[in-house]
This record gives sequence, C-alpha cells and structure tokens, in this order.
Amino acid sequence: MSALASTHHAELAATTPLEELDVSDPALYRDDVWQPYFARLRREAPVHHCRNGMFGPYWSISTYKEIVQAELLHKVLSSESALGGISIRDRPADLRLPMFIAMDPPRHDEQRRAVQPIVAPANLAKLEHLIRERACRILDELPRNETFNWVDKVSVELTVQMLATLFDFPQEERRKLSYWSDCATALPMPGGIIETEEQREAVFAEMLASFMGLWNARVNAEPGNDLISMLAHAPATRHMSPREFMGNLVLLIVGGNDTTRNSITGGVLFLNQNPEEYAKLRANPALVESMVPEIIRYQTPIAHMRRTAIADVEFAGHTIREGDKVVMWYISGNRDEAAIEQPDRFIIDRKRPRQHLSFGFGIHRCVGNRLAELQLTILWQEILKRFDRIEVVGPEKRVHSTFIHGITELPVRIPA
Repeated sequence: MSALASTHHAELAATTPLEELDVSDPALYRDDVWQPYFARLRREAPVHHCRNGMFGPYWSISTYKEIVQAELLHKVLSSESALGGISIRDRPADLRLPMFIAMDPPRHDEQRRAVQPIVAPANLAKLEHLIRERACRILDELPRNETFNWVDKVSVELTVQMLATLFDFPQEERRKLSYWSDCATALPMPGGIIETEEQREAVFAEMLASFMGLWNARVNAEPGNDLISMLAHAPATRHMSPREFMGNLVLLIVGGNDTTRNSITGGVLFLNQNPEEYAKLRANPALVESMVPEIIRYQTPIAHMRRTAIADVEFAGHTIREGDKVVMWYISGNRDEAAIEQPDRFIIDRKRPRQHLSFGFGIHRCVGNRLAELQLTILWQEILKRFDRIEVVGPEKRVHSTFIHGITELPVRIPA
C-alpha cells in the first residue's frame, strides 16, 4: 500500500459517517487498505449495523472478545447453507452448497467427525516425512538470481501435493485442485477466473465427475486412510446427495488449500517488510515454532465468517433480529489491541502466538489447523537450511475478495 493510498483511506475511514461504513467491499482487501476502517469500528462500534452494504444489510463484529462470544452462540446464530451459509455474499438459493462447515449440530458434528481421522496425531506423524521430502524437492528446484512467482512455485505446489495425498487424488492432475479452489471462492466478474454463477456450476460439475470415480471405487473397497474413503464409509456421509458431496469437496479443497497457501506466501512478504524479524529468525532458527502461528495471525487467510440469526437475540447491547446477517471479522479480531499486544506489528517471538482467530473458535474451529502449522513449520525449517534470504522484488498482487484474504503473485529472487 502506497503512503498516499494509506493517508487517503485513513482520512476516509475517519470522516465517513459511522452508519455508512461498509467493510464488505472486496477492493479494500485487494488494495490492502482495510486496516483504518476496522480500527475505527473496534474503537467506536465493535458491533455495527450496515444498512446498505455491497452484499446487503449486515452486522459486523470486529473485536476479539465479541467474535468469541458470537462463535459460542451457534444455537441462535446459524451456519446453515439454506440460510446463506458462511460468507457475507449470498449465492442464489438454488445454488447454495450444503457442507459440514455450513451446518448446525448435530449434522455438523457427525459429518465433521467423518474426516477428523485425517488430522489425528498418528496420521500427522506419518505425513511429516512426506511433507519434508516434498518441501526439500520444491526448494532445491528453485532458480537462483532470477525473479519468479513464489505463490506458483512454492505456495501452490506444496499445498496441492498435500491435498492430492489427502484425497488420494492423482498427483499428475493436482493443479486441478487449486483451480477448483480458486473457482469456488472467486467473485463472479468480467475478466475474472469465473464470470458468472453458471460458469462456477459448470466447474463444480467437472470437479464432481472427477471425484465420483474415486468415490465409486472406494465405497466398494476396504476403508482407506484418505478423505474420500472416510466420507464413503462413515455412516453420516456415505448416503450424501451428489450436491452435498460436492459441497464437502469444496470445503475440504478450499480449507486444505487457501489457509496454508496464503500463509506460506504471507510469511515471505512479512519477513521482507520486517527485516529486523528476518535477522532474528536467521540468528535463531528455533523461532520458526512461534513464527508460524504469528504468520497465520498476521495473514488471516479467511477474512470473515458469516452467521444468520434464527431468532431475535440481545448481543453486546444490540438487538439482532431473526433473519439478520452477522459477520465475524477474524481479520479485525486479529488486530484487536484489547486482546493482542501491539497487534499491528509482526513479531516472530510473541509470548502467546496462538492467541488468534484465523482458525475460528468453538464448534467450527478449523479441523486442519495442526496440519497447516506442520506444513509451514517444515517449509521454514528447510528454507533456513538453504537460503540466507528470499528477497521480494516487486509488489504483491492480492485476491479481489471479502472472504479469502489471499495473494496471487509475489515476485521474489533468491540470491546465488
């Protein structure tokens, strides 16, 4: 963000009438200018109603404590896809996808339990060697003294290799997984990765066709140790409709892709923006352990989660009405001065680095959080063994999205 843009948005955030503040505009995140708007909301209106948002009227919850409280109200603030699901943007009612993150108990708990074994400690221990082997190979093949896109060569590559393993999906087709993930979360727009909802549905149909073959093979085989086999054999998921299977595929692909991919990229960017922290890390590589959760906090790969009130509820002095859209801004809660010391600074040796909301809170807390941390930890351990530094040599390009807080391009150079 340029100094001029920073000053302009600081002034705009300060002078816009409070009732007109709309933090749902995706351009705020694409241009990385969201910070002053949330600073004002946290200060003046931690629970804020926007009547004329880009995606309709909604409540914003922007402070750490209130987000945690809202997460615990899952009996009255629903995640159900039929009511709108987990994103501030409503898809047409007939195109909404059921998936376990967009369900309430007991169905949520039963379907989540079906895939939980993939991230059990014993399975993570088995995956550790594979992740290290792949990280080493990816890093050893990187060019020296030459500009390349870190997102494509490292962030995407490591995550899609892992995703293909988790699904037992053909590695030679692994890039389809990142394409499907990008299509699932993209805002339809002219010239974008998808231009219409119909185009997105066509991509989903192609994805479902690819996975149906795997499902059919595994439902009739002995239970295996991959996500498709787990879904095919668990009582809660083995009789899913094709649309529900599609929804859970989208959830697992996006969940396994975006959080890790964007944190891998964010780490390189933040260390370049904070050279004193990079020097600290080089002097003491053991700091990787506390740096990884700090990267995930500072990046906040999922900017928000949305709920819909299924009854009137009094919350922090406000009456939220049945049917109201409620948006918990993790990206803001992670910068809350009342909960996190010096939250706008990237500090790799924080005392409590896991005090963040990037994985959510309560019953919907990210099922793969430990796997995400493991991949980042191993990657940085191996980076530090090989490279004195990775230099960012141009501006990053960010995702045009209110939901995914991501980076599509990061030009870097590794000095020879």
